[in-house]
Amino acid sequence: MRLIGLDPGLRNTGWGVIESEGSRLRFVACGVVHSDDALSLAERLCQLFDGVSDAIREWRPVEAAVEETFVNKNPNSTLKLGQARGAVLMAPAKLGLAVIEYGANHIKKSVVGVGHAEKQQVELMVSRLLPGVSATADAADALAVAICHAHHRRTGRKWVEGKVQAGAEGGEVGAVRGGRVGAGRGKSGLRGSQAEWERAMLARATKR
Repeated sequence: MRLIGLDPGLRNTGWGVIESEGSRLRFVACGVVHSDDALSLAERLCQLFDGVSDAIREWRPVEAAVEETFVNKNPNSTLKLGQARGAVLMAPAKLGLAVIEYGANHIKKSVVGVGHAEKQQVELMVSRLLPGVSATADAADALAVAICHAHHRRTGRKWVEGKVQAGAEGGEVGAVRGGRVGAGRGKSGLRGSQAEWERAMLARATKR
């Protein structure tokens, strides 16, 4: 399955496309969409949307994964990043792709094994997981997002097929209220976010 990872930024938005077949990953393409500082914010957002859309049309992934926005100390910068992220999120959705979001620490832990890994560690692991790849920092981050999604798709499929034992003895999942999942914590120690993810993976797998 061909996947695209997206690392949003107002000035530079990285993208990376990989093929995922079971536990095997293969590098396909990567790049960076740039916006012109001299243009208005609206025009720069259009540049990001068009650039990401062009990459999707050219390489034809079937799913997209996007890194979630982190809160910056500068509220103005955070707002602009959020607007850029909106343009990036809309590009694959407009073209009919499923769009999944992952937090930065979650991506690092999935790729490196440590949630607070340094940027250089992420780039190193991307180069090891995708031999022969030569990517800029932004493109490498986008490939890390795609790798994270590939890992979660594979784990989700195994879970649905019964190859992964949850071991949830006494963890009772509560009702979904206001978009958040509350989970009882027995011996399983499952948190709401994990239960929500497992439900999502189960729903997606049964549709295929």
